[in-house]
Amino acid sequence: MPPLIAIPANVRQVCATLTKAGFEAVAVGGAVRDALLGRAPGDWDVATSAHPDDVLKLFTRCIPTGLQHGTVTIVTGHGEASHVEVTTYRGDGAYTDGRRPDNVTFGVPLVEDLARRDLCVNAMAYDPERDVLHDPFDGRGDIARKLIRAVGDPVARFSEDGLRVMRAVRFAASLEFGLDPATVAAIPSALAVLGKVSRERVCEELRKILDARLPSLALVPARTTGIIAVIAPVLASTIKDTERWAEIVDVAPRRARLAALMLPIGNKPTVEKLLRELKFSNDELRIAAPIVGAIVGAALTPVTTEIDVRRMLSPLGRELAPIAAEVLTAAGAASAAVARTIVERGDPLVASELAVGGKDLMEAGIAAGPGLGKAIATLLAAVLDDPARNTRDQLLALALT
Repeated sequence: MPPLIAIPANVRQVCATLTKAGFEAVAVGGAVRDALLGRAPGDWDVATSAHPDDVLKLFTRCIPTGLQHGTVTIVTGHGEASHVEVTTYRGDGAYTDGRRPDNVTFGVPLVEDLARRDLCVNAMAYDPERDVLHDPFDGRGDIARKLIRAVGDPVARFSEDGLRVMRAVRFAASLEFGLDPATVAAIPSALAVLGKVSRERVCEELRKILDARLPSLALVPARTTGIIAVIAPVLASTIKDTERWAEIVDVAPRRARLAALMLPIGNKPTVEKLLRELKFSNDELRIAAPIVGAIVGAALTPVTTEIDVRRMLSPLGRELAPIAAEVLTAAGAASAAVARTIVERGDPLVASELAVGGKDLMEAGIAAGPGLGKAIATLLAAVLDDPARNTRDQLLALALT
């Protein structure tokens, strides 16, 4: 009979080594959850009754990645996949910073170690030596019910680590589960603690939400419980229709979702400022902020002529114009179909796509300097009005008139 959960050979071997030495060793966390869901697990983590000093003695290739919290990384081969994090069963002290416990206590039983975790679906452990699932909080039942539920008292869990409220709504989206009413009701009480969490951690949760098939499953409760107001108050203040906002993000392709998320703001400098505060990368900011700034008027008003839409897309350039068209489509803007046609047809949008360049114009007698730049701008404006003008003869004739 096959084991309840198939785990990688190196993880099984780590558990076997600890068990042979007289300690308990179990696989824990998200990999156990994903295996039970039939999803491909990510990193496999091991929890053990062994003290970190015992772990270091048992394995020859170790990295003391977090000894103060009981974590040792065992290197079982080459590459990241060979690294197995082993953490001693522990009980957590107070969470003064709203992120990590001030102190930990080793030597607690497995059930107490699982009790400190955030969500019931993440509070299961699998013993590969005995083929036994430890599930004191009915995480497997929650998987069957498609339910996200906090371990124990949700107010206590969320007050320990403010990021847990974002993890709750994020898992609702990534697993496409519902949220337990008591868990949702506990979120507002932890918002002050969420405010202490680093923006980098918040940003990573937002990225994972946007990567879900239906981000709305996280965004709607995040908006209604006040999470968005804490992490992005300027965004929260501009959202007029929560359901519609979240629906637009759902419909947008993944590369366009950050812009769609920020669309209610409608102001490039404000979007730039918020994305910097949230620690999004320069590349993410470079895509989202200009698109929001360029298209918000078109998304809200009936801008439909090809000339107007080309002028709108031109500052975005060839790279961003297709993404802008995707956001317009997701928003149901009147200009969306026109924008898609312009992008697909390859209408010239920037000066580098003109049939003549600066060298051609100088050879035709236009001197280098401000006059040359003005001539190129004039030619681009003419081509945005009518792409059929984009021929060498027509542009040179226009430049010399």
